[in-house]
Amino acid sequence: MEQWLSVGKLVNTHGIRGEVKIVLQTDFPEERFAPNSVLTLLEPESKRKFEVEVVSARLHKNMYVVKFKGWDDINDVEKYKGWELKVSKEDLVPLEEGEYYHHQVIGCTVVTDEGAELGVITEILSPGANDVWVVQPKKGKEVLIPVIDDVVLDVNIASKIVQVHLMEGLI
Repeated sequence: MEQWLSVGKLVNTHGIRGEVKIVLQTDFPEERFAPNSVLTLLEPESKRKFEVEVVSARLHKNMYVVKFKGWDDINDVEKYKGWELKVSKEDLVPLEEGEYYHHQVIGCTVVTDEGAELGVITEILSPGANDVWVVQPKKGKEVLIPVIDDVVLDVNIASKIVQVHLMEGLI
C-alpha cells in the first residue's frame, strides 16, 4: 500500500483564472511547487485522487497561490476546496545528516543515557524555538522532550531508538 505525505491543503480559489490558495504542510515548498512538479490531489472523505501538474506558484500572505495545468477558470477549481495535496513517500527530499522527517521519529522508543526506557514518541509539537516530542510511557502521563542538543543525544532511525539526557527538572 502506497503511503502519502502531506504537502498542503487547497483552501480557496484566487481570482477567476483558476489559481488556488494552498496552506503549506511541507518544509520544501520551492521544490514541491516548482513548475512541472506533479502532486496528487486527494479528497479526504472519499479518498478519490488524481495527479495535478504545477504551472506556477508564488508566496502570498503566508499561503501559496498555485496554478495547475488545465485549470484555467474559477469554475474548474471551486469543487476542490478542502482537498489535500500529497506526495508519495518515495518522493521524499533527501535531508542533511542529523535531520529527520516527523514520520521517521514518531514511533521511536526513547531511552535515557542511563538506559531507562521512557516510552514511545507519539506526536511532535512545534511551539516555537524548537520542536517538542510527546513521549507516551507504558504507564503514566505523557513526557515532553525538547528537541535541543543538550537533551537529544542520538537518533537512530534504523533501530527506531532515540537516546536522551534528562536534564534536572525536565521530568
